Amino acid sequence: MALLPVEEALARLLAGAAPLGEETIPLAQAGGRVLARPVIAHQTQPPFDASAMDGYAIRAADVLSVPVELKLIGESAAGKRFSGVVANGEAVRIFTGAPVPQGADTVLIQENTKRLAGDSIRVLQTVAQGRNIRRAGLDFAVGDVLLEPGRVLDPAALSLAAAANNAELHVVRQPKVAILATGNELVAPGENPGPDQIIASNTSGIAEIVRLNGGMSLDSGIVRDRIEDIETAIGTAIEMGADILVTSGGVSVGDHDLVHAALTRRGMKLDFWKIAMRPGKPLMSGILPGKVRVLGLPGNPVSSLICAHLFLAPLVCALSGRHYRPDIRAARLAIDLPANDSRRDHIRAEIALAENGELVATPLPLQDSSMLSALARANGLIIREPDAQPARAGAPCEVFMLR
Repeated sequence: MALLPVEEALARLLAGAAPLGEETIPLAQAGGRVLARPVIAHQTQPPFDASAMDGYAIRAADVLSVPVELKLIGESAAGKRFSGVVANGEAVRIFTGAPVPQGADTVLIQENTKRLAGDSIRVLQTVAQGRNIRRAGLDFAVGDVLLEPGRVLDPAALSLAAAANNAELHVVRQPKVAILATGNELVAPGENPGPDQIIASNTSGIAEIVRLNGGMSLDSGIVRDRIEDIETAIGTAIEMGADILVTSGGVSVGDHDLVHAALTRRGMKLDFWKIAMRPGKPLMSGILPGKVRVLGLPGNPVSSLICAHLFLAPLVCALSGRHYRPDIRAARLAIDLPANDSRRDHIRAEIALAENGELVATPLPLQDSSMLSALARANGLIIREPDAQPARAGAPCEVFMLR
């Protein structure tokens, strides 16, 4: 059977993937979520004419000629306004953010005055009408549409929604991603592995990729290589409301690779299995009853994480309402590379900025798909298309940035 090209596999995986509906959540929990409805202003900001500076609220007509003395009649502070009216020859001490009193039409900054004995100030510089005043509604007014659907709620968006008196927001529902690791050889981090066991590491990296792309991970634990146990774990993930079931390991063709069989017994409709890429050839995709999407990742840690970057990240984005933009950049090779075979290769590399402003990609010397230390060292992947010819140092290449 011919291996499926990477582009076709990704297109099939994302076919029909769309935001999952909406939910209403408290503003304090909305960071990083995607708006499902517009954010409307429920009050005007600022709600009154406010001073933009510390100084004195006065009438501009009183300071057409300087120096001149004005009578100080009171104070206006943020949260406690001056309730009187400023008349000819009068001034009110005012602070940043405080309401501008009635009768005043400008704010004179305090540096351009001198405080005199008693209740008066000497004005040393003229000021035009309307200076240093933030007019009511300068930022927004009641009923304004402040944020459109599809906006990722970053710090500025959250602050804007709060300023407009929105205590709750309508957001796209987070996709729930159940992560199931399989293998007799695996134990959880913190446990003591037996003589033939290793620490399960894939779940931690996969969960972070889910989080970074707007999803919620559900740790389904580690399941031994027993088809009944794997079936039970699949059923539990479905009962937990998973939108995506990610399996790690058990998708190859060995005697102990039982995930495909267990999924089939649970009713999975297989879409594809095995793609033309390195690392990550055994990648599997299908649909379980209830429209639960399945992504079967290889067990080798590097293969698992690279497949999660390339396939799981865009799928989670599509379901969470985010627009997926892979960070692919132009670079030049630091060393010669041999011809590639029939699979797209993703070579772990260090990407650095040269003095001429170009990116230079240096492949790491060891590319074994079990070496997490090399993947952690790499900040990008050199993409080598199937059947690519040998390339010399300095030749152009494409790199997929990991960080």
